[in-house]
Amino acid sequence: MNTVLNQHVLVLNRLWQAVNVCTARRALTLLFQGQAQVVLDNVDGSFQTYNFSAWHDLSQQSPHPESIATISFRIRVPRVILLLAYDRLPKKEVKFTRHNIFERDKNMCQYCGHVFERKDLNLDHVLPRDRGGPTTWENIVCSCIECNTRKANRTPQESGMHLIKKPKRPKWRPFVQINFSLNQHDSWKHFIDLAYWNVELGEDVQ
Repeated sequence: MNTVLNQHVLVLNRLWQAVNVCTARRALTLLFQGQAQVVLDNVDGSFQTYNFSAWHDLSQQSPHPESIATISFRIRVPRVILLLAYDRLPKKEVKFTRHNIFERDKNMCQYCGHVFERKDLNLDHVLPRDRGGPTTWENIVCSCIECNTRKANRTPQESGMHLIKKPKRPKWRPFVQINFSLNQHDSWKHFIDLAYWNVELGEDVQ
């Protein structure tokens, strides 16, 4: 039972924004206390919420393999819960991620100034890594494939190119910061971006 109770549950604030991940044990406690409701997606793509009583009834009417047994009944483990009172976003430092770099640069190549789809953009080290260039907000910019190829393993000055603006750490806060190293349930994808765009960047950035 402990394994099931330690499974991850996505937490939404009352504005339906993802704000945290908690254990199933914590989610069921919030549900029982009336502080949260379970969110379940329907076949037609809509969502339905359940308070503790309704979730208990559904668990009896439609048995599910992801359930836990109490002394008197079985109850299904929720995967997404909605907080009924909390409407804020957690105050955290802006994460250094691909998604947030593209947001900062507005999907614009910082060399030619053209806007591209994200699949057609690379992340470029202004000062190349083999010259000691760090993987930081101040040394990473969006670059289109053509400009990235032209610049190659050189500085902008050496390649006759100019940055549109000096890269800086953004002051805004991202929509949500979730630990994407966690195993995600399929139902989470309606509320959060793909993990690829939100993984903290490290020295493996190409």
